[in-house]
Amino acid sequence: MSTPATLTLPAPAKLNLFLHITGRRNDGYHELQTLFQFLDYSDSLTFTARDDGEVSLSGMGELPAADNLITRAAHRLQQSGAPGGQSHPGADIRIEKHLPSGGGLGGGSSNAATTLVALNRLWGLNLSRTQLADIGLSLGADVPVFIHGHAAWAEGIGEQLTSVEPAEPWYLVLHPDCEISTGEVFGHSDLTRNTPKRRIRTAFEGSGSGFRNDCEAVVRLLYPEVDKALAWLQHYGEARLTGTGACVFCPFETQSAAITAYEEKPSGINGFIARGRNRSPLYTQLGELD
Repeated sequence: MSTPATLTLPAPAKLNLFLHITGRRNDGYHELQTLFQFLDYSDSLTFTARDDGEVSLSGMGELPAADNLITRAAHRLQQSGAPGGQSHPGADIRIEKHLPSGGGLGGGSSNAATTLVALNRLWGLNLSRTQLADIGLSLGADVPVFIHGHAAWAEGIGEQLTSVEPAEPWYLVLHPDCEISTGEVFGHSDLTRNTPKRRIRTAFEGSGSGFRNDCEAVVRLLYPEVDKALAWLQHYGEARLTGTGACVFCPFETQSAAITAYEEKPSGINGFIARGRNRSPLYTQLGELD
């Protein structure tokens, strides 16, 4: 198959189906256990190759390029070196944003991962997913799971991944109108930091009782909007916060049940319905292109 000059690919959302903080390292990072699953709800990125080594980005508003994970990912990939010492081409990148900023859905990390995967293909670098994940880890702890592209049990700071196969329900995701400060949450004195480690198999036994998001109590304390959304959503099932973001979610067995709940949501709270996916929609679409 010849390499296309333009690629349009999804950068899917993720959920943390649970998030346990099991300790704190000497460097200040927290040790954790979590379960990542993708959603069929995504940003969309279009990449067009150019031959002058420049990287341009449109669709992100006023955010400076140096502060954006998309352009940072492209430049890191350029720095990885072209085959035979050749110089890299560049790319024009355009994004259509659908994932809320600061929502805990991994939008920035997913954008970075899709950028690495797409430009690896457009530029003909032929780096493996493991090599791309190593580059991605330098950009953020959540980037590797998007590059590997499979639902995963994660440990360490989130980079130690084991592929798993949880159920793929429908989810109602709500996004309260606030943006969470991750530093404030992880620095809070009330944050639980000593949850005992669990084995992977226990996540799939029975209802998975005993799993939670250790950040949730602090986020609910600091952000009344999140507390209100969770209190309402918990009437429908086992609702949780995802990551340290503002978004909360609840699983449903059917799409129609999720739609019924969505139609009853409190006014002033945005949300969406999506299906859980164990294979990333990024690789589903790439497979369709091959």
